[in-house]
Amino acid sequence: MKKLDDFREVLKTVKHRKPTQIYCPRCCSPKIRLTSSLAVWLTPKQYYCEDCGYVGTIVMELEKEENDA
Repeated sequence: MKKLDDFREVLKTVKHRKPTQIYCPRCCSPKIRLTSSLAVWLTPKQYYCEDCGYVGTIVMELEKEENDA
């Protein structure tokens, strides 16, 4: 039963996840975008960085931390 409860907790956090900013893993630029609209449903997501020319499937993602003040 513990595993089922843990799984439910994971699903809650995924479902309520806030949007994050993505950055290029090579130059840390926020000017990164999908290479095509087909990269969302037909093929794996592939990104292109306008600053350094990086093309790949890996991006950096940052979430803002919530302060408990």
